Amino acid sequence: MNASMLPYILFSCLLLCVQAQNCSVREIIRHTKLLLEGPLSCPCRETAANSCSCLPIAEPGHELPCFVEGTEHMLKHNISSNAVVERLNRSFQIQLDRNLCESLAHGTQCQYKTKGNVKEFLTKILRTYQEINIHNLKKLKKTPIIL
Repeated sequence: MNASMLPYILFSCLLLCVQAQNCSVREIIRHTKLLLEGPLSCPCRETAANSCSCLPIAEPGHELPCFVEGTEHMLKHNISSNAVVERLNRSFQIQLDRNLCESLAHGTQCQYKTKGNVKEFLTKILRTYQEINIHNLKKLKKTPIIL
């Protein structure tokens, strides 16, 4: 290895460290935006006759368990694109099980005060991961690179 490779290797290591903290942020944001492009204007009414789903809008510190619960409900009831919802659900489950995503607190149960429709649920996911992305970008800018 020559000296000209050292900055590249250090930068690559830094990116891998940041990606480990990123919690698949870009992937989750991309998938969530894709789902939000579909028709999701159905109101949340918890009645047996209503075909719309009421999904948990997580309290702070309980996002991951609620995201897992909500996406599992979406899969069970064939809401939106199953392949995309499956990817989101798998990402959330891995983050929860492996204690990844240090930016999110890891409550083990979904706690919420309100429920919302699919659009509100997906918007909560999107905003949560956009905030993590902004936090990580600020953190990256503050990290000195020693050459």
